Amino acid sequence: MPNGFLLSRVLLSFQTDSDDLLAELSAVTRTPDGSLWIGSDEFVTIERLTPMGNGAYGNHKTFHLKDFIKLFDHESEIDIEGLDYCDGYLWVVGSHSLKRSQAKGKKQHKDIERLSEIESDPNRSLLARLPILNGEIVPTYARSNDKNDILTAASLKQVNDHNLLLEALAEDEHLGLFLKMQLPSKDNGFDIEGIAVNGNQIFLGLRGPVLRGWAIILEIEVEDGEPGELVLKDLGEGCLYRKHFLDLNGQGVRELCLHDGDLLVLAGPTMELEGAMQMFRLEDVLNHTDDTLWNQDSGRLKVLFDLPFTIGSDHAEGLTLMPCMGFDDSLMVVYDSPDDTRRPDPKSVFADIFRLPQKG
Repeated sequence: MPNGFLLSRVLLSFQTDSDDLLAELSAVTRTPDGSLWIGSDEFVTIERLTPMGNGAYGNHKTFHLKDFIKLFDHESEIDIEGLDYCDGYLWVVGSHSLKRSQAKGKKQHKDIERLSEIESDPNRSLLARLPILNGEIVPTYARSNDKNDILTAASLKQVNDHNLLLEALAEDEHLGLFLKMQLPSKDNGFDIEGIAVNGNQIFLGLRGPVLRGWAIILEIEVEDGEPGELVLKDLGEGCLYRKHFLDLNGQGVRELCLHDGDLLVLAGPTMELEGAMQMFRLEDVLNHTDDTLWNQDSGRLKVLFDLPFTIGSDHAEGLTLMPCMGFDDSLMVVYDSPDDTRRPDPKSVFADIFRLPQKG
């Protein structure tokens, strides 16, 4: 499969030189006014950049999520892994994962002890929507004179130290055991790394677990519960979610993006593995009424292109549609651990724009 056709690069300029931000970009989406909304692994904030002309984005502004929605606490990281925009709302999802402490390479006995430690950051169990008005996140606003057309910030209802989604999956025949074992994300544990939204219909891509080479996308619908809360909608006969199994060449999902009723799937290695990353298209995803399984012989799941691969850097993480050079549906990609060549100065980093192959 050929590499993606690189149309252009855009320069993202921030007001900080923090490597916790610029070297940890994990999610991006674009709103109709042209603004880019960016999330990082290590933050409890959303960053906004606006177009400055000549392929540059700046005017950096930070929004603290605690100002708009209820968090479990104000200290632990959200591990933002997906952003999407739909119908006036910015949607954000955390990884919902556990983490294992890292070896630091100083004292062997300490490192061995650290590798036994599993940590939970409750804020990682976040799925939320945030109203966007004139390039700003706001708690609520009336979009029209219709009393039913009021946009409000809300997040999926919290249950203990997690939320309704993890509660619903606790007894799942495929995923429940991974949750009960409290398996960390980098050990092929449960790890959300992508979101795509169509109204109240939400697709969540899992980096892990990958089951015998099959990646998983969860499909849910949400509806309003108590003020500031979302609940899972019954999809029929008490079912609160659907599972879609994809043959992504043994890779997990790293990001999702809806395009004309299809899902664009950014696939890459699960766990801590280094490896090539690919773009896939899964066709006609909006009207399923049951779980599905798609291999590449089905005609519905297709590899689009490979992404450039460098060991140790340029891990593709964020994905959004971006018009470029006359192509309305080009794809913008932002990278975790960007190569030094992407950092022209301490406060800036380059993102890539690829041509999206025509469907057919």
